[in-house]
Amino acid sequence: MELIKDWYRRYFSDPQIMTLALLLISGFVFILLSSEILAPLYIAIILAYLLEGLVRKIQHPGMPRLAAVIAVFTIFMLFLIITLFLLIPNLSRQTTLFLQELPKMITRGESMLIALPEYFPDMFSEAQVTEWLDRIKQEIMLAGQHLLTRTVSSLVSLITFIIYVILVPFLVFFMMKDKERIVDWVSHHLPRNRALASAIWIDVDRQIGNYIRGKFFEILIIWFVCYITFSLFGLNYATLLSFLVGLSVIIPYVGAVIVTIPIAIIAYFQWGIGSEWSYLMLTYLIIQALDANVLVPLLFSEVVGLHPVAIIIAVLFFGGIWGVGGVFFAIPLATLVQAILKAWPTRQKVAQIAENARN
Repeated sequence: MELIKDWYRRYFSDPQIMTLALLLISGFVFILLSSEILAPLYIAIILAYLLEGLVRKIQHPGMPRLAAVIAVFTIFMLFLIITLFLLIPNLSRQTTLFLQELPKMITRGESMLIALPEYFPDMFSEAQVTEWLDRIKQEIMLAGQHLLTRTVSSLVSLITFIIYVILVPFLVFFMMKDKERIVDWVSHHLPRNRALASAIWIDVDRQIGNYIRGKFFEILIIWFVCYITFSLFGLNYATLLSFLVGLSVIIPYVGAVIVTIPIAIIAYFQWGIGSEWSYLMLTYLIIQALDANVLVPLLFSEVVGLHPVAIIIAVLFFGGIWGVGGVFFAIPLATLVQAILKAWPTRQKVAQIAENARN
């Protein structure tokens, strides 16, 4: 009990610390309960937060904020239009071609598995191969049923997508344009004794802002480099695979391992195990190594690093709460938690902050 009391006095005895804890807990609970209803709002907040850094960079002294906001929003809309009318149709076309080619790949895969007992009789038996094939067929049937269910509900998804395309840019523009008014309104409804929360938010804002903007540029760079590489090698579905590689950087370590599997399989079915397959995989591994050892340190030099175990726990936790969206935002949320824990004050820090405020 003395250890618990000492820990409580050290981290929670000050009223400002309790105010900060209540703000964090209530904010997390509210977002958790309203994530489905207010999803467009949260997406708009994330995008506005992402674009705010660009607004600050181009806004020169004496330049009206509205002009900077309009310039950044125009760039954002151009990117959105290119995505909607060029990228998504191309991804959809390559996904359709891949699904049409999938039965042939499955047939070739079955032939390879059936031949395993002949070439490796000491390692594989016909019973094992038959059991594997039955499990694979069951998984394919389940995936087909899931795809059929999603297709039936595609009309609702299409309507939701149209609403997001119209509503989210509208929200993003007014959040950037009226940022000061929105911040003042929110601040007016927060507890007055929040000097500590404001001081901590400065560090958290730096960490999260750098992470999100750095991750956005990392996605674009890796996506572009992989697309050029796959296209030069003549790999099928280059746009689709490079897009998946770009998204995989959102989940460090885990994403790179997962996305390597379809690349290796598609390259094998296209060329077999030969020089083209080997050169492609070698080049791809070099890209991954440069990303991990050059690009990531360059983009995230000011961001608190996360341990691989923390990354896996974050993916499991937030993915279990919010599904696929939770997986994508797991690392930013984990970075936010770590930044808060690092900046979390003791009573001595609170006294020092109060002294600085008085001076």
